[in-house]
Amino acid sequence: MKILVADLEGVFLPEIWINVAKKTGIEELKLTTRDISDYDVLMTKRLSILKEHHLKIQDIRAVIATLEPLEGALDILNWIREQSQIIILSDTFEEFAKPLLAKLNFPTLLCHNLTIDKQGNITNYNIRIHNQKKEAVKALKNVNYHVIAFGDSYNDIGMIKEANQGFFYNPPDSVITDFPDIPVTKNYPELKTMIASLLEI
Repeated sequence: MKILVADLEGVFLPEIWINVAKKTGIEELKLTTRDISDYDVLMTKRLSILKEHHLKIQDIRAVIATLEPLEGALDILNWIREQSQIIILSDTFEEFAKPLLAKLNFPTLLCHNLTIDKQGNITNYNIRIHNQKKEAVKALKNVNYHVIAFGDSYNDIGMIKEANQGFFYNPPDSVITDFPDIPVTKNYPELKTMIASLLEI
């Protein structure tokens, strides 16, 4: 039996941190896993910036409340769910993603969570498991699923390579250059064609 796994931000949702950067004017918050492949380095930097600028979870949630799924995302996600099961594997956090899941008809999401103090300061990030995307794919394969994986960033490489079949969705040029052997889809029509061919529908 085949199952799909996919990244969230940059695939179905806009990048949350980039939008926080735009709202606050803090350029360094625009950095994502498209720019820094080491997630721990990236998150340590983000938490330091939040502390320096006295930004709290309330400030980030205010930005999140203004976000909508990428144009066409809900349609393609609904189509995928008519064809097969899909699990979203993301390095975002439950506290960020929950308000947005309703706008995507509540897909199954596996991600991390945050430690937040009573004042709303984000004091730490809690990784569910190291390389959780890759490990989730490995676990699905261990229960005899044929896994198809897609994402757009460096932190998706592990799950894409671990999957039985994997490809990129609209990645930056740097990712394509670094991993030229991985197939690429650029938009939702191409994504639909790719998934249909892999599901043999």
